[in-house]
Amino acid sequence: MSKIQLIATSAFGIEAVVGRELKWLGYSDQFIENGKVTFAGDELAICRTNLWLRTADRVLVKMGEFKAVTFEELFEKTKALPWPEWIPEDAEFPVEGKSVDSQLASVPDCQAIVKKAIVESMKKKYKRDWFEENGPLYRIEVSLLKDMATLTIDTSGAGLHKRGYRKLAGNAPLKETLASAMLLISRWKDSRVLLDPFCGSGTIPIEAALIAKNIAPGLNRSFAAEEWGIIPRELWSRAREEAKEAVRNDIELHIQGSDIDEEAISLARYHAKQAGVDEFIHLQRRDVADISSKQKYGFIICNPPYGERLGENHEVERLYRLMGNVFKKFDTWSFYIITSHPEFERLFGRKADKKRKLYNGRILCNYYQFFGPPPPKKSDI
Repeated sequence: MSKIQLIATSAFGIEAVVGRELKWLGYSDQFIENGKVTFAGDELAICRTNLWLRTADRVLVKMGEFKAVTFEELFEKTKALPWPEWIPEDAEFPVEGKSVDSQLASVPDCQAIVKKAIVESMKKKYKRDWFEENGPLYRIEVSLLKDMATLTIDTSGAGLHKRGYRKLAGNAPLKETLASAMLLISRWKDSRVLLDPFCGSGTIPIEAALIAKNIAPGLNRSFAAEEWGIIPRELWSRAREEAKEAVRNDIELHIQGSDIDEEAISLARYHAKQAGVDEFIHLQRRDVADISSKQKYGFIICNPPYGERLGENHEVERLYRLMGNVFKKFDTWSFYIITSHPEFERLFGRKADKKRKLYNGRILCNYYQFFGPPPPKKSDI
């Protein structure tokens, strides 16, 4: 199997960031759409992308795509796909579904028909009428969008945001994938200071350290496709060895995280240790009003409170005004701030140089980008 159609799914707004990551990994044959990047690869690509993608949600095998406006059409076209090439006789293969703007609107019916079609395809190959489904997991999805059906198998298992270091969760935790996207969009470089004054349980500083040290985010977790016979175990071993050898150990970082909540800082320290980057991050309890730095040309990247809950809006607006006054001290720094508050720029007291719509979970936010001056070149010093 030389070329496989694969899909890296993502939150809306960061598809181009996922595409950029795939190009860094050598997968430039790609097509970007809302919520996903379709790309060509091989079995090793399944291993590498699961290990390395920082901003994608999952990696899926694209089994087929076709128009389906009747249940018979969905059944026959699904049955014609090469399921037995992927799914072994003992596999567990549940079917999930979704339907948007399609004539086949009943998701339970679509799931049942796809399941039946796959069983019929496997009956023909394995010469049996019933499958116990007590083996490795092959989670299948039928996605209908404007009458186009896309059939996939999930290679990741747990979502790729589950790196393995965040055993405990604080209030309203930022997903690791979104934190990485915020960092990659900012173009922060590891030679520059990074400060998150609302670090919570530590996700942004930890993801920054993982990026700077070139640690593959999936290095310390497992994936559904590791149990698949079609992907030789030596490919997973090869991909993991490559990832271990790529880690940068000779690096000095200036990453800081602070938060007014002592319990959050305690969680952040625990998570940083679990991720193996605690020695590269300085974490402390501190009110945003008290942040300071002697360094110049740094980055503030943060996820402050949004005021989504009833009664919090007034307090959040006061906080944004405070941020505007405090951040003025950092006159050579760049600021990257995500929030759903529609009046953020007015309250902060400055119009963003650029903003980008991103989703934090189901909350539509703007990622406000304020560019500081570039540092002087060494030849100018």
